[in-house]
Amino acid sequence: MREGERVTPLELFFDLVFVLALTQCTTLMAATPTWEGLLKGLLVLGMLWWSWCGYAWLTSVIDPEEGTVRLAMFAAMAAFLVCALCVPGAFGSEALLFASAYAAVRTAHIVLFMLASREDAALRHSVIGLAGSTAIGAGLLFVAAATSGGVQLGLWGLALLLDMGGPFLFGQDGWKLVPGHFAERHGAIVIIALGESLVAIGVGAKAVIGVGIVAAAVLGVVVAAALWWVYFDVTAIVAERRLAKAAEGRERNEIARDSYSYLHFPMVAGIALIAVGMKRTIGHVEDPLKLVPAAALLGGAATYLLAHVAFRLRNMHTLSRRRLVCAVVLLALLPAGAALPAIATLGILATLLTTLIAYEALRYAEARDHVRHQPAE
Repeated sequence: MREGERVTPLELFFDLVFVLALTQCTTLMAATPTWEGLLKGLLVLGMLWWSWCGYAWLTSVIDPEEGTVRLAMFAAMAAFLVCALCVPGAFGSEALLFASAYAAVRTAHIVLFMLASREDAALRHSVIGLAGSTAIGAGLLFVAAATSGGVQLGLWGLALLLDMGGPFLFGQDGWKLVPGHFAERHGAIVIIALGESLVAIGVGAKAVIGVGIVAAAVLGVVVAAALWWVYFDVTAIVAERRLAKAAEGRERNEIARDSYSYLHFPMVAGIALIAVGMKRTIGHVEDPLKLVPAAALLGGAATYLLAHVAFRLRNMHTLSRRRLVCAVVLLALLPAGAALPAIATLGILATLLTTLIAYEALRYAEARDHVRHQPAE
């Protein structure tokens, strides 16, 4: 197992490929603002997320910058990049190429894990189980490439479910991770997702920058900053300490699996949906968003908050009622969001999120100060 909790430059370099993948997914959803379009984008994002998670676990075991591992990481990056390029046609003309590139990414991951587990029987057992679920998931994508319509979507959904569900079948005993490193990797990917939400503003802006676009841009930054605050102000700190405190082995691995590999996906997916709503807003600030883009904007924020509710429940065994209430209010506002001008809907979202943050900062000021400025127990 690697020593130290520092995220290496190569890991950050690898994560940059995920930037393009996320951008492609939001572009796919924004270009086809229908329920089916959102579903396709989220399915692709789910597959790419799970492959990225595999490498986050891998680099807790091996140093990605040592020896031939570095070359294997570069090869995986190339295959991941091809996956990202294929996203717009993943359900059409590039379906087979996407499946092939995805299989290459996952194969490199399994091979590196097999090499890392040569002298660790427990880890080797877990890797073999992971290889089985990976093969099933990738195989279903090849089958899906030969189909279309509802059958294709169903196969994609099954592939994602079986691939991500694999760890429940073969257990968590054999895995190893470095808590600080693991938490930092996932925090970095949240930053990348938030950056994509800001990029969406620039991509969606018109050539002529008017007052409405300026207002939407400012509100977009407010929303992104609020999402950052919700995660990094206290939540990320507490979660990292909880992971470090957990007993090494099954307990720590299960917390890492549930809190980071699983529950960070709806966080990232929620941010991606918000980016879709922002992209549609910035292009037509005075027009209503209509139902699907409004669902992406408000529903994406609700998804992000609900993921945080589950995140806290898993780690601290307490319910964040304030974030739950805010998520419910956002969902209740969907009909209004579909009828109001887009800039007004974005303004409502920014107001609700900043109100939530202000309430938490004032109501729990002492506890917040203790978490942020006192040494971890």
